[in-house]
Amino acid sequence: MKMKALLRPAITACALSALLLVSGCHRHRKSKSALNTTAYSDQLQELVKKKALPPEKVDTSKVPNLRWPNFSDYEPIVTTFYDDRNYEVAWTRDGAPTATATAFIQQFHDAAVKGLIPEDYDDSRWANRVQALTSKSADAISLFDVAMTVNVMRYISDLRIGRVNPQHFSFDINVQDKKYDLAEFVSDNAVDATDVPKLIESVEPDSDEYRKTEAALAHYLDLAKQQGQAGIEPLPTVAKAVAVGGEYPAADALLTRLRLEGDAPDGGSDAQASHSSVFDAALSDAVKHYQHRHGIAEDGKLTAQTIKSLNVPMDERVAQLQDSLERWRWLPDPYLHARLMVNLPEFVLRGFDANHKLDFTMRVVVGKVMGEHETPVFTHMMKYLVFRPYWNVPVDIARKELVPHIEANRGYLASKNFEVTDSKGVVQTDYTARQVGQGGVMVREKPGPKNSLGLVKFIFPNQYDIYLHSTPAVSLFEQTRRDFSHGCIRVQKPADLAAWVLQGQGGDWDLQKVQEAMNNGPDNKTVSLKTPLPIVIFYLTAIVDEDDEVHFFDDIYRYDEEMQKVFSKGPPYPQKPEQVVPKTKQGDTA
Repeated sequence: MKMKALLRPAITACALSALLLVSGCHRHRKSKSALNTTAYSDQLQELVKKKALPPEKVDTSKVPNLRWPNFSDYEPIVTTFYDDRNYEVAWTRDGAPTATATAFIQQFHDAAVKGLIPEDYDDSRWANRVQALTSKSADAISLFDVAMTVNVMRYISDLRIGRVNPQHFSFDINVQDKKYDLAEFVSDNAVDATDVPKLIESVEPDSDEYRKTEAALAHYLDLAKQQGQAGIEPLPTVAKAVAVGGEYPAADALLTRLRLEGDAPDGGSDAQASHSSVFDAALSDAVKHYQHRHGIAEDGKLTAQTIKSLNVPMDERVAQLQDSLERWRWLPDPYLHARLMVNLPEFVLRGFDANHKLDFTMRVVVGKVMGEHETPVFTHMMKYLVFRPYWNVPVDIARKELVPHIEANRGYLASKNFEVTDSKGVVQTDYTARQVGQGGVMVREKPGPKNSLGLVKFIFPNQYDIYLHSTPAVSLFEQTRRDFSHGCIRVQKPADLAAWVLQGQGGDWDLQKVQEAMNNGPDNKTVSLKTPLPIVIFYLTAIVDEDDEVHFFDDIYRYDEEMQKVFSKGPPYPQKPEQVVPKTKQGDTA
């Protein structure tokens, strides 16, 4: 009798589990989600354990009815997901979709407002899958379940770390620390989520810049729809810039186009077209506002460049915003809220306080588009400054740009404030052009106001030898497009930046002390930062600026173009570098 009494609670518990799980007691279940049935475990195992095939060998008769049937990049995670829940179904109960599954289907349908592609998550296929569940067939239920698991994992991962590994583009940004244990996260947090939009919000970057970009995307999706429905023709170009009082035959069409994005005031539904060809002051003001948002010289004149930009379809502006959202998703803390951020296609540096509120902006010069001088995209920590620095000329630059002059004029280097040293930094007077070209000796430019690096450089040690620095060529900051350097980033207000960087770092640095160090201090003086500052060298061709207006910039390095090519191929997207990230070059890059 005592033995029967002891066994009764265990038998009762197992019987209860059997009612819930159909197939009886199970042990070692790791999932925290509510229990569900294992009645379809054989079908689930058949589906999830045979997918690790290259795309050309995928047998579509043995995979779920996915738009992109090759989910080899997720297959091990999906298998772990079902292993951890003893192959219980996750997304149906009594043969019907759970409320959570229905909510995710809506998320997939609305994926475009997140900058994603709805068909990447089988948007057009869910209605048929839900309909198939009414048959209560084991195949329909298991196929629905695996398809939902794969797409939920894709969707969450894409919003968390982006669709493509940034290192595929040779961008030195590490997303690994941001990755979820997807099998655990989906099982414990997504399967029974009662507020799926809130869950998705928690997955995305916690960034005002990201949220503003997402809101701008929704607006531009609407503008693209309006433009498509209106069938607006491109504006005719001009051979010569049109100023106030000049003639432009398509002035009415120009006004309509400027109103589309809000650069010209909306005249209201009763507004009548002027039928005038005069480019008046109101049109000029609207053009100037448009130019301000698109990185075009703000002269208010209707130029060929301005018209070319106005003729860019809204669909392309949508793609720029999508690309920006993708890149924001790559950034790990602390770089999501970095103290310093350079936006390369905008040619602008921003500095933020400890609460990530904007402190300043300043113009920068970045790497030339042509050749091998593009400034790389990466994240790092600024660790020290050097006042009155030498410029150590890279061997490849010395070979291409100095050796021909040395061969023609033995005294060329001395006349241009350069000197030659051995590997230990000892100045050499007896050297040949061949030694310079082969790197047998090093060339450096002596400190001073004419030095190519100016009077201060800001160092965040990295494999590219890229840094911020001042420059004697200050006239370049007046240009609208500022890609002139060999790769490093020249800053418009170096003394102001140095004083800002050194705030709270000890030594009572202020603007006056910085200027003294730059103009009269010792050469090559290093000042270390007690607290390194995170800096992001970034690439956004679409941003929502501090004025809450949407700004667009040219895709100077064609990184957007590369990204769109990848997206056009569909999942699985590249998760490994396409090529090895470049190694450090000797010397500095000015």
